[in-house]
Amino acid sequence: MASYFDEHNCEPTVPEEQYRQNALLELARSLLSGIEIDLGGLDVTDWDHRLPPPAAKKVVENLPKVTLTAKQADAGLKCPVCLLEFEEDETVRQLPCEHLFHSACILPWLGKTNSCPLCRDELPTESHEYEEYKQEKARRQQREHRLEYLHGAMYT
Repeated sequence: MASYFDEHNCEPTVPEEQYRQNALLELARSLLSGIEIDLGGLDVTDWDHRLPPPAAKKVVENLPKVTLTAKQADAGLKCPVCLLEFEEDETVRQLPCEHLFHSACILPWLGKTNSCPLCRDELPTESHEYEEYKQEKARRQQREHRLEYLHGAMYT
C-alpha cells in the first residue's frame, strides 16, 4: 500500500514551514476582517515605517476657500482626487502648497493623513511625537547637507 504522500505526489511539510504558512494565512484573514493585531514588540513610534497622523483639525478648518475664476475654469483645472473639472464660481479648498481640491475630496483625506495627495507637502498635526520627529528629520537633513557641502568644498 502506497503512502498518502506517494498517492498524491507531494512531500510532507517541514513543521517550521507549515507554521509560517499558517501565520501568513492568519495575518491575511485578520487584515481582511479588520481584527486588531497584537504587534508585540513593534516600535510604534518609528515614523519612518508608519503613516503620518491626520492633519490638525484647526488647520483643516482654516484652509482658505477659493472661488474659481472663469479663466481658471476655462483652463480645464481638475480636482486631483475625483478628476472632475472645476466650474466657474465654484468654491474649493486650497492647501498651503497652493493645490486646489473639492472640499468633499480633500477633507476626508486630511482626516486620515497630513499631506497633500499631489506633492506630499505636510500640514501640522496634533501629534506632539510626530511633530518632534519632523523637526529631528529636518535637523538630520540639514546636517547631511552641510557635510556634503563641506566635503564638496574640500575636494573641488
